[in-house]
Amino acid sequence: MKKTIKIAVVIIPILWIFHTLSKNFIVDPNFETFISRKEEILTNRDLWTFMIRIHILLAVLSLLTGPLGVLKKIRIKSLSFHRWNGRLYVISIILNFIPGVYVSFFATGGWLSILGFLILNILWLGTTVLGYWYIKGRKVTLHRQWMLRSFFLSFANMTIYIVVAIAHHVIHIPYGTSYTLAVWLCWLLNLIAAELVIRKNVFH
Repeated sequence: MKKTIKIAVVIIPILWIFHTLSKNFIVDPNFETFISRKEEILTNRDLWTFMIRIHILLAVLSLLTGPLGVLKKIRIKSLSFHRWNGRLYVISIILNFIPGVYVSFFATGGWLSILGFLILNILWLGTTVLGYWYIKGRKVTLHRQWMLRSFFLSFANMTIYIVVAIAHHVIHIPYGTSYTLAVWLCWLLNLIAAELVIRKNVFH
């Protein structure tokens, strides 16, 4: 079971990165499909597009560096690489806070979705900063636990995609309601998954 989780931690981010980049930079680079589903009016579409692109690229960086940081074999093989990779991961999330918060205010589903996204952004930044803080204090176990929570929150967009697909296309819940539900479940379910992985001591 532990080996399966470790393999998934490497393969899933790679697949999701290919999906995200192809969808948002090749198939629909102007986000026409996504914007067409929005009930909110974009006050400055060019600024929103710029911010969402930065948000996506920084999220991709976190998904590239995250798996390399949690795998023990890589950490043992080169502690120096682990540290520099970790710094890139932390920086990608800190820099992503501003574009993440900005696009949150134009989320589909109104104020409930906005609130859900704001909580997600605060949790993602908070867990990451705590993880960094603990390693600076040489508290390795706490560092690993908080970084795992942060890493699992990096999959929030994927969780949103899955929940919306099930709720809207399978159960036929209206898109706006499905999206709002997904925004709240994306950080709640991911944190629960992180806690289960931590309790099982998968990455030690």
